[in-house]
Amino acid sequence: MNKKFGIKEVVATGIGTALFVVLTTVQIPIGIPNTYLQPRMAVMAFLSAIFGPIVGAIIGLVGHALGDAIFYGSIWWSWVIPDAIVGLLIGIFYKKYMVREGEFEAQKIIIFNVMQLIGNAVAWILLAPVLDILVYAEPKDKVFVQGIYAFLGNFIIIGALGTILLIAYSKVAGRSKGLSKEDDE
Repeated sequence: MNKKFGIKEVVATGIGTALFVVLTTVQIPIGIPNTYLQPRMAVMAFLSAIFGPIVGAIIGLVGHALGDAIFYGSIWWSWVIPDAIVGLLIGIFYKKYMVREGEFEAQKIIIFNVMQLIGNAVAWILLAPVLDILVYAEPKDKVFVQGIYAFLGNFIIIGALGTILLIAYSKVAGRSKGLSKEDDE
């Protein structure tokens, strides 16, 4: 976990939360009611992979809650909390991805996608449906189907868009790191 939550993490959290909220309206239907492909998940995963679990969890929690409140008028906590869990679980291994070091390559891409697979599975196949049942008394059949589709949608959008963003950022970070080493010599 982050030993230091500095200005970079605060800024990343603020920008990430704002982007998450704005991207709430970008929804690609996948054929199940109230379940969509949402690019905001890739933004959260991207920032979690760079800045760690606290940033990811806050973006998921606050971004989703604000997005629900602003665009839908109420907060659906059984889906807010799982977003925070996905951000947290992806972010726990942010040092292993080595994005900032410019070394986000094949093995690290696999680690990132395994972690986002696990995070999404825990959040959407298990946690969201159980919370829907316990908090909102939603029907079991409906919420588990929604959860599976949310899992698949989030896995796809993070796997595609999140990975592309991380590869691009890592290349820039790697070049910047190389330039600062040359300046030091």
